[in-house]
Amino acid sequence: MRIGELAERAGTTTRTLRYYESRGLLTARRTEQGYRTYDEDDLRLLQQIRTLQDFGFGLEETRPFVDCLRAGHPAGDSCPASIAVYRRKVAELDGLIEQLRAVRAQVGAQLLRAEAELPHGPEPRCELGAQAQPQSRTETETERERGRE
Repeated sequence: MRIGELAERAGTTTRTLRYYESRGLLTARRTEQGYRTYDEDDLRLLQQIRTLQDFGFGLEETRPFVDCLRAGHPAGDSCPASIAVYRRKVAELDGLIEQLRAVRAQVGAQLLRAEAELPHGPEPRCELGAQAQPQSRTETETERERGRE
């Protein structure tokens, strides 16, 4: 198949395929007229790359999986180098999860502090909500708010 058909079937662009080729992840064969041609194995390589990128893997991190498929293995993750990339990615994700937990704890503590310091007045309204019904205010509440400005 030609580059346009491969791009369409893989859900990408011809420019991306040329880039992968320049990075050594995709190898095109050439017709006598110089056109790039590809086969179903190339489509499998692209699907592997795209799946890994969807999971957050960088392009270079996909290389061991591509090499594994090129070596004739039934799956891109059936080689030791691919397993090593998986392990590094899981460790990276674990670190990010811990960072997010720490940030969440800090934000939660800030929220509790901010809520504790709120005056015991009416709940603040979100002005962005188109469906929010305006609350009726007493004259005293309106005067109190003006005094805060």
